[in-house]
Amino acid sequence: MLISLPLPDIRMEFKKGDKKVINAWATYDWANSVYHLVITSTLFPIYYNSVTHENGAEKVTFLGYTCLPDALYTYALSFAFLVIAAISPLLSGIADYSGNKKVFMKFFCYMGAIACSLLYFFTSANLWLGISMVIFACVGYAGSIVFYNAYLPEIVEREDQNRVSAKGFAYGYIGSSILLIINLAMIMLPGWTGLAGGAATAMASRFSFLTVGIWWVGFAQITFRRLPTNPLGEVKKQAIKNIWKGYQELVNVWRILKTTKKLRRFLMAFFVYNTGVRTIMLVANLFGSDTLHLGANQLLPTILIIQFVAVGGAYIFSYIAKKKGDIFILKYALVIWAAVCIGAYFTYTAYQFYILAFFVGLVMGGIQALSRSTYSKMLPETVDHASFFSFFDVCENVGSMLGLFLYGWVYDFTHDMRNSIGFLLSLFVLGFILLNRMPKGEAAKAVA
Repeated sequence: MLISLPLPDIRMEFKKGDKKVINAWATYDWANSVYHLVITSTLFPIYYNSVTHENGAEKVTFLGYTCLPDALYTYALSFAFLVIAAISPLLSGIADYSGNKKVFMKFFCYMGAIACSLLYFFTSANLWLGISMVIFACVGYAGSIVFYNAYLPEIVEREDQNRVSAKGFAYGYIGSSILLIINLAMIMLPGWTGLAGGAATAMASRFSFLTVGIWWVGFAQITFRRLPTNPLGEVKKQAIKNIWKGYQELVNVWRILKTTKKLRRFLMAFFVYNTGVRTIMLVANLFGSDTLHLGANQLLPTILIIQFVAVGGAYIFSYIAKKKGDIFILKYALVIWAAVCIGAYFTYTAYQFYILAFFVGLVMGGIQALSRSTYSKMLPETVDHASFFSFFDVCENVGSMLGLFLYGWVYDFTHDMRNSIGFLLSLFVLGFILLNRMPKGEAAKAVA
């Protein structure tokens, strides 16, 4: 099957390190991070919990399968990550060969934003809509990130990639926190909706999902207006021959990894420890509400603690990495993550949960930003950055899928989320061991 795609205009003038382009790139973190904070971490899980437990229901049925509501939510996210892991190689390969990453980034951005907006119509009468839109929103978010990350080595000089990567995450934490505060004001001041009681809270929550979609699309326009379509100014002369070209590119990346010990070992470690990081980010609120029985007025401040501490954490990690090296600080971040898991197992009060939130925020932003820039600096000289970052994102998304599925399965089987913490702890311990196997000497210094 032949596919003919129009080649982008490669005559666009572009200078690597352009501050306006870099700021526009970082603005996409400001735009899309509201999905991660409002939809996956705070308001939607709380709203979902109230909807699925109406009239004292303990279990829900979806597509003929009956399980705990929170387990169904983790299964839905797990399926979404499976989908994006399966299709991202195809899309990134096409983007590399056509030199048109921005088109695909737009497509997934709009898909995710529209899905978030449609959650406005989710009620107890249409569980299928809520679960379906959660899946589409997750696919849209993760899909756009594949192409967003691939821009980093193409628009930023190697020595600035840690700083710029941290800048993107900082933008995301600040921007998403601003919208969350606005949404919280809507919920806590029911007079805005003209309703009273639980109906006002539910309506304000639903309207918050609509604001996520509008915010995401609106601020993304800044990125799309300034981000070059083809930063390197190079396009493959031949059009894409068939739909499997992206997977062939992935195989080529794998062959390169087999001959590059440093990059291969880093990806192995990243796959393991990031599975734990992403799982905690996605289920922290569920743990607080289900296991600790915390209310919305206790959970929401916790998320804000994580967000604002994470801004500082991203820059602190970037600074220390510049002095001590990327691998050095990544290993110590995993020590803190392991301590968080141990602390979570023995957490029973809101105040203990707040302390955990501080340390989660400290290492969450830092480890994500540093992992992205460390991988970027390890890449060989190539114009096919989308394919390499597709491989990176496949590792991330497959890890998220496995982490969420296993976490949900243990919870569904034992009815106690504490039993899933041991699984997460083992991921950070193994990740530390794998990072410790990174090549020493000059190879390791090159990552600094």
